[in-house]
Amino acid sequence: MKIDILTLFPEMFEPLKASILGRALEKNIFELNLIDIRSFSLDKHKKVDDYIFGGGDGMLMTPQPLYDAIMSVKTDKSYCVYMSPKGTVLTQNKVKSIANDVDHLIIVCGHYEGIDQRIIDLCIDEQVSIGDYVLTGGELPAMVLADAVLRYVPNVLHSDTSVVDESFSDKLLEYPQYTRPREFMGLSVPEVLINGNHKEIEKWKSEQKISETKKFRPDLLDK
Repeated sequence: MKIDILTLFPEMFEPLKASILGRALEKNIFELNLIDIRSFSLDKHKKVDDYIFGGGDGMLMTPQPLYDAIMSVKTDKSYCVYMSPKGTVLTQNKVKSIANDVDHLIIVCGHYEGIDQRIIDLCIDEQVSIGDYVLTGGELPAMVLADAVLRYVPNVLHSDTSVVDESFSDKLLEYPQYTRPREFMGLSVPEVLINGNHKEIEKWKSEQKISETKKFRPDLLDK
């Protein structure tokens, strides 16, 4: 998979080059490019924002630099996503859909009061939101989307089955997990996880997934 992220602040994306994703990037398992929108500005001062027609607080990203930045990487096979509070809320199913159906993902990061509507009309295939709240820019949401999608790229994770047995994979939360020591601060690992009976362990895991979901996210059970 190839991901191009269009942003005014490429320096914010160092976390995507660390840990698991960093190792996969070094092995060329996926391609990640950071495109500085400001470098496409034709303004002699590299200005990328202006006042909003009709009034309103703040400034809006102007269309020319962003359009040229998008067109510099967009092809007929690209899927262009704009991170926006107006967008479809990101879910695990949406992540899997993008990971399975898209080979070239372009992520556009807005800033200030957002981007000119004409860019959305001309270039954007889908708007995506990471939740019902507002951030100072689209960089953090873009990192969330990229991280979530890249986990489904083969060989990024240590085991390709890791994405199967986890929270939201079957619309339930993950079961509690334990490691050594068997006892810590008076709390012990459940005996069923130690007795070696795999049938009983799987039964316990299934029961715990329902219990954890009922306790922390009962709305998922309603769905």
